[in-house]
Amino acid sequence: MSRKIPASQAVEPEGVTASAEDLLSILDSLDAAVYASDMQTHELLFLNAYGRQTWGAPRGRKCWEVLQEGQSGPCDFCTNDRLLDAQGRPGAPVVWEFQNTQNGRWYQCRDQAIAWHDGRLVRVEIATDITERKALEDALKASHRHAEWLAYRDELTQLLNRRAFFAACQERLATLDPEAPFALLLIDLDRFKLVNDTHGHAAGDRVLREVAKRFQARLRDGDILCRFGGEEFALALPGTSQAAASELAERLRRALSAQPMNYGEASFRVTASFGVVAAASGEADLGMLLQLADQAMYRAKREGRDRVCDSP
Repeated sequence: MSRKIPASQAVEPEGVTASAEDLLSILDSLDAAVYASDMQTHELLFLNAYGRQTWGAPRGRKCWEVLQEGQSGPCDFCTNDRLLDAQGRPGAPVVWEFQNTQNGRWYQCRDQAIAWHDGRLVRVEIATDITERKALEDALKASHRHAEWLAYRDELTQLLNRRAFFAACQERLATLDPEAPFALLLIDLDRFKLVNDTHGHAAGDRVLREVAKRFQARLRDGDILCRFGGEEFALALPGTSQAAASELAERLRRALSAQPMNYGEASFRVTASFGVVAAASGEADLGMLLQLADQAMYRAKREGRDRVCDSP
């Protein structure tokens, strides 16, 4: 909505001749703030009607005293030094965006140095309010980030999905010392189909979320946990030896089996079988490690489930 003040009320800069009245009338009718400030003294020489309604009349004050909040001197983001060429003459305009410190709104600004009527150089700025556009851009960016986040997350447990797990492991391996250990665990819930068949798939979903929660509570920030598929989880432990990884696997196993899970009036015990493998980071091949961990996990199944088995 245009903010207009009758041309008769326009504040003319001192010394402007009657021939400039038409120009001032045009500037006062613009739906954007327009001002001129002395490039040496920063005195605000002119502010159009739109600007005066937002910031008040200049009254001989400096530009930062009128347009900004809490400034005791020229703004850090002042464009004066970008508006003149190497010989100190007016150069190309500068277009930029910023959030005003007084009213919090976003503006796209077009700044240019010109010669004022008395010969001194002034910065003329046309500032268009783009707050609504910025809000839309921010919403679109947030939506895009959320979509990207979802693309790398398991929808049920909110853990990394299989694709993200591989990417995270490769990225971490690239930063580790080649001699540093890298451990990998494959974890399969025992007789999970029985939970679904007996209590329903909603109960099974509840179990998967609770398993993820119990595991996460016992891991370090740098550990990489994912839902590998179905009732299977994968856990990468950068910088962790096979012995230390086996000890952690045992703690995770006990965290599952020691406390029953509840769904409605039902209470049941959930266990898992763990396969553990480790290698030096410089020699680690994810495909091979997963294969070895998978073999160790199935050995744990054959030996009675609810146990940890290491890869030879």
